[in-house]
Amino acid sequence: MPEKKKIKIGLLLQIVFAIALGIGCGYIFPEWLGRIFMTFNGLFSQFLGFLVPLIIVGFVTPAIADIGRKAGKVLVVTAAIAYGATIFAGFLSYFTSATTFPHLINPSPIDSGLKNAADLLPYFTVEIPPLMGVMTGLVISFMLGVGIAYLEGNTLRKCANEFRDIVAKVIKSIIIPLLPLYIFGIFLNMTVSGQVGDILATFFKVILVIFAMHIFILVLQYCVAALVVRRNPFKLLVTMLPAYFT
Repeated sequence: MPEKKKIKIGLLLQIVFAIALGIGCGYIFPEWLGRIFMTFNGLFSQFLGFLVPLIIVGFVTPAIADIGRKAGKVLVVTAAIAYGATIFAGFLSYFTSATTFPHLINPSPIDSGLKNAADLLPYFTVEIPPLMGVMTGLVISFMLGVGIAYLEGNTLRKCANEFRDIVAKVIKSIIIPLLPLYIFGIFLNMTVSGQVGDILATFFKVILVIFAMHIFILVLQYCVAALVVRRNPFKLLVTMLPAYFT
């Protein structure tokens, strides 16, 4: 008999399901069971914070090294473009938020909800401090990446590639599978503490504005890039949609 094909549920759908399940279970779970999930969330959050700098080092270092000996010049141009785009996006975000959010968000219900909130407490916590800060990780990645690009040996390059593979394996095997459970715990806690209604109403309004701004920025960036490479920006954007939606 032919093997049955396994139905794979995408990460985005898993997260949506986790949000709905977290809200529903928040009304029926006893406190002791909710605290188990809060304990998991505390551990997962600590591990995630520990992993972020390593993700930067693991992926940025070999990416810069693969550029080759022109890494230095390319990095200067890339950093200048990224800095200019960040400044533009920052001002756009500020003026958009200052214009729209005062009319969309009423802070009173949220404030009253937070004052009366009683969060679930974990049974225990474990601190996992990161080896370095995010900025330190970026500087080390740039330094190692440019250095590897200029060196003739392959020892550090091989180490960087293997470290990237290790980080990618951790993300694929631990972070992504457990992320829906982590989000489930967040919304479970919000429901138990009585915040979920006010927060979701505000969250939905904010997300709509953020989503519109994302689309505007992405289309603008791809149009500029398409002028350089002389290709259709929307065809280029379509290939990246799964990543952006995730």
